[in-house]
Amino acid sequence: MAKRVVLFLITNIAIVLTLSIILNVLGVGRYIGPNGLDLGSLAAFCFLWGMGGSFISLQISRWSAKRMTGVRLVNGRTGDATADWLYSSVEQLTRKSNLPMPEVGIYDSPEVNAFATGPSKSRSLVAVSSGLLRSMRRDEVEGVLAHEVAHIANGDMVTMTLLQGVVNAFVMFLARIIAYALTSRGSRDDQGAAPSFLLVMMLELVLGALGMIVVAWFSRQREFRADHGGASLAGKSSMLNALRRLGAGRELIDPRHEALATMKISGKWTGLFSTHPPLEQRIAVLERAQIV
Repeated sequence: MAKRVVLFLITNIAIVLTLSIILNVLGVGRYIGPNGLDLGSLAAFCFLWGMGGSFISLQISRWSAKRMTGVRLVNGRTGDATADWLYSSVEQLTRKSNLPMPEVGIYDSPEVNAFATGPSKSRSLVAVSSGLLRSMRRDEVEGVLAHEVAHIANGDMVTMTLLQGVVNAFVMFLARIIAYALTSRGSRDDQGAAPSFLLVMMLELVLGALGMIVVAWFSRQREFRADHGGASLAGKSSMLNALRRLGAGRELIDPRHEALATMKISGKWTGLFSTHPPLEQRIAVLERAQIV
């Protein structure tokens, strides 16, 4: 339950930086005139391209996840009992949630994990690791799948996109304001000069990292909601058993796909940059929850 968002975040930062480079080369978005900064033009420019980078990340999220993990899609008619059961379980959970059927896949990894991603409820993907299928009982797997389906039902990827887009806009805006201030240093002669492109890029990297703290905090809140939703779909005991099993096998998290950490049901990052709350906290919160 963990690789859902770091792929999105890192891809997003890369896209924002790429857009900035392209726009700088093309001379688009000039925001410095003879009298200094045009804050209105700069704000509109940053909002447009900041949101653009985020939505590009969202649109390619399912494709990127499949490419990075090597997901093998299943359709319920493979002849493999486990793969067909997996597909049938996701089908039942999405029907219960009144959702369109997502793509279902398995990726080869010893880690005990799963993820859901996609640009919309009608174009989503639920994938589990081969290690999870080998290590968990079926009721525990159902808890994991219910958690991922709850993410889709909650529209979490779209919400993350909107938040990340706003963060992008602020990062681009503040980076250019700070770069301009450092370049001009209050000199009237330098007020029409554009700040160093390299300085702007460095500031975007630093501010982008700080922005990830905000996004990671929001991601942690989503996990509690998805745990509650998963418990409603598969039963509280199945969801709790799944979390406890993840806690017992937390060392089996594949570091090769760290860019997908926010997309999974469990992650390795800690502190302010953690996209998932501690499993002990998630279990405690779910144990106290009243599930209808």
